[in-house]
Amino acid sequence: MPKLDLSQVPLKTGSIYPEPYASMMQGRSSLRLGQAGGLTQFGVNLVMLEPGALSSLRHWHLNEDEFVMVTEGECVLVEDAGETLMRPGDCAAFPANTPDGHHFINRSDVVARFLVVGTKAPREVATYSDVDLRVEMEGGQARFTYRDGTDWTGPR
Repeated sequence: MPKLDLSQVPLKTGSIYPEPYASMMQGRSSLRLGQAGGLTQFGVNLVMLEPGALSSLRHWHLNEDEFVMVTEGECVLVEDAGETLMRPGDCAAFPANTPDGHHFINRSDVVARFLVVGTKAPREVATYSDVDLRVEMEGGQARFTYRDGTDWTGPR
C-alpha cells in the first residue's frame, strides 16, 4: 500500500451517539487512517480534539483492545481511578473486557492529536461508565441499549 495522502482522507466529525450525547462531542474529529489504507483486522484513527473537547463518553470495550498514543498537544486521560496528563509520546492501553471507563479531554488552549489503534471485532459491546447506555455493534450497525439490554429511548 502506498503512502497515505492525509489530505485525501475524509475528516469524520460528529458522533453515532444519540442525543443528548452526540452534541457533547462538538470539537472532536478524526481521520480513519486504517480504513483509508484498506485495513480490515484493526482500526487506526488520528483523533483531533479542539480546546475543551471530549474524545467520547467514558467507555470500555467487551471484545476490543484499544491503544492510544498522543502525537501533539496535551490532553487528560480520565479513568475510574482518576486523571492523568498525557503529552506527545505518552501511551495508554485498554485491554478488552476490562471495565474501566476511559476518555480524553483537551483542557489546553491548543488542538490535541492522538493516534488510536484498536481491534475490529465482528461483534462489539461498549459500555458507558457515567450514563446508563451501551452500544452493540454488529455488521456495521449500532444498537443502543440501557445497561440492562433494553432498547434505549432516552436518558433516564
